[in-house]
Amino acid sequence: MRHQLIPLAALVALSAAACSEKGDRQDAQADSASTAAPAPAQATPSETTPAPGPALDDPTIVAIFDATNTADVETGQLATERGSSKEVRDFGAMLARDHKAVRKQGRDLAGRLGVKPTPPADDASAKAHAEAMATLRAKRGAEFDRAFLDHEVQFHQSVIDAIQGTLLPAIQNAELKELVVKVAPAFEAHRAGAAALRQKVGA
Repeated sequence: MRHQLIPLAALVALSAAACSEKGDRQDAQADSASTAAPAPAQATPSETTPAPGPALDDPTIVAIFDATNTADVETGQLATERGSSKEVRDFGAMLARDHKAVRKQGRDLAGRLGVKPTPPADDASAKAHAEAMATLRAKRGAEFDRAFLDHEVQFHQSVIDAIQGTLLPAIQNAELKELVVKVAPAFEAHRAGAAALRQKVGA
């Protein structure tokens, strides 16, 4: 259940793997060369690490940025329909409104720069988001409120971690980096707002 409610997690893991896998293999080779223990048996092709995907470039980051905002537009809209309290419905409406605005900024910038969004290879985020939505749709009343707010805390934290640890270091275009830096505080505010409202809703 916890993993179903974090659709960005798989996407972030994929992106990070694309950037770091080469370095991990080099570290592993260095460790192997420095040890006195006998070398392990040669792994068969089925046991080896999958070949790395394409590097995390600006078109991929634009696609990640767009998918992230779209996901929270949809969960926010669902909360406006399913929330059992006005506070939760209002919070969902704010999320949908804010993320639509940020998504538009990203799309406008991509169009101006002539960047075509390119989702990561084997991107599982769409499937994971669909599962998260299905999980939330199955809940009612206060149970929905709690699950939705838990999701928003975890979702926004995963976005913040991805921005700081994976996306910003990889962005090449100055305007794209400026946009991501500019909107990052909004993700922080959403996470804090969801956490405060979740505490108010209680167990």
